[in-house]
Amino acid sequence: MPIAVDIDVMLAKRKMSVGELAERVGITPANLAVLKNGRAKAVRFTTLAALCEVLECQPGDLLRWEAEEPDVARSAENTEPESATAG
Repeated sequence: MPIAVDIDVMLAKRKMSVGELAERVGITPANLAVLKNGRAKAVRFTTLAALCEVLECQPGDLLRWEAEEPDVARSAENTEPESATAG
């Protein structure tokens, strides 16, 4: 996924546990784990704001964009030699 989540980094900097963060933000530890591990499809701005408030950070400290790795199969299709035609 091109969006990487760095909640672990901020938790370490703040010396805070996942359970404490979840409690202070008002979400379940399971939902926080889904977000933290990059498996979330979306995050509400209210949740992001609460995370930033509790962790005393900016949204960019928690989320960053990464270029996706090119798909090996797709790149192989593009590198196959074209068939020669006599004409």
